[in-house]
Amino acid sequence: MKRETWLPRVEGTVSRQAHADLPEGTYEREVGRDGFFGPTAHLYHRHPPTSWSSIEGPLKPRAFDTTRLEKPTESPWDAAVLLENRQLRYRLWRSTGTMSALARNGDGDELVFVHAGEGHLFCDYGHLTFREGDYLVLPRGTLWRIESPGPVTALLIEATDSAYSLPDRGSLGQHAVFDPGVLETPQLDAAFDAQRGETSWRVVVKARGALSTITYPFNPLDAVGWKGNHTVLKLNWRDIRPVMSARYHVPPSAHTTFLADGFVICTFVPRPVESDPGALKVPFYHSNDDYDEVIFYHQGEFFSRDDIRPGSITLHPSGLTHGPHPKALEKSRTAPRTFADEVAVMLDARGALDVTRTAASVEIESYVNSWKAT
Repeated sequence: MKRETWLPRVEGTVSRQAHADLPEGTYEREVGRDGFFGPTAHLYHRHPPTSWSSIEGPLKPRAFDTTRLEKPTESPWDAAVLLENRQLRYRLWRSTGTMSALARNGDGDELVFVHAGEGHLFCDYGHLTFREGDYLVLPRGTLWRIESPGPVTALLIEATDSAYSLPDRGSLGQHAVFDPGVLETPQLDAAFDAQRGETSWRVVVKARGALSTITYPFNPLDAVGWKGNHTVLKLNWRDIRPVMSARYHVPPSAHTTFLADGFVICTFVPRPVESDPGALKVPFYHSNDDYDEVIFYHQGEFFSRDDIRPGSITLHPSGLTHGPHPKALEKSRTAPRTFADEVAVMLDARGALDVTRTAASVEIESYVNSWKAT
């Protein structure tokens, strides 16, 4: 018999509803499998589950300050690799603004989140403008480059085992969270025609982890038409209308934006918080023991964290309970918020993520101690 079919059991003092009306003086911890979709249990503790006095060994919450990374580079292949496993590569690219060569990723699909800057994307399918807050989905094998009047900072997440797809919204319907009609695709417009020219172009291809350069005596971005459902897509976080509940704090999985084999991408955007006086108003403590959780902080005031700045990244590995920062939890009790003014990109990875030396060089060493009991 599958565990999902077992009747839930109750022992001791508990809440009737998860994430609401907690017994006086308790802290709820959700223990779950398969993200937030598998069997779960809710335990009610006398102390916050993250209030340790010390941690020894490699398993610990970590944070990284990407604003300390080195100077900008022209090519996305020079982007700083921060985290990786067999199914993904997580990079931060500080672009000088305009690429002199085209790029093609033969190893995986690329998801680009524009943290700062604006400009033009030229690719096989045409031309798109982009700005801060845009996601750009670049299918494997796509030829592309950017032109920008100034520097661009972007998060690059390469999916090596599958293409990116949209989540099934279930009973909410296909237009929930964002209407697929807001997704933009490239156009074969005047800007695309103008960039073509007659000069030769280089294409730098990444395949099997190595770079090769192919030179053409013309610009290979010379399509005069295309049709189909395989193309580059653009989505801005401002077009996301999050699922909310006045009486229940919904799990991060409700904010899923893109899926790939082995990981999901969620987007946290500004939204009202729960108005029911008994409902939790910050993320609940949880032991998500199948996934590593990574959050890139884009802008705003992050209501589940304290002293985290835009451009920072946090990593909470599986096997370690995590949840609201102590100061954020206290603030939610003494000065309840009515609005969460934050924009962040979360990645939940099924396979354990390796931290690169580059990421370790910009680590915020004090982060683990910020969780200590006071």
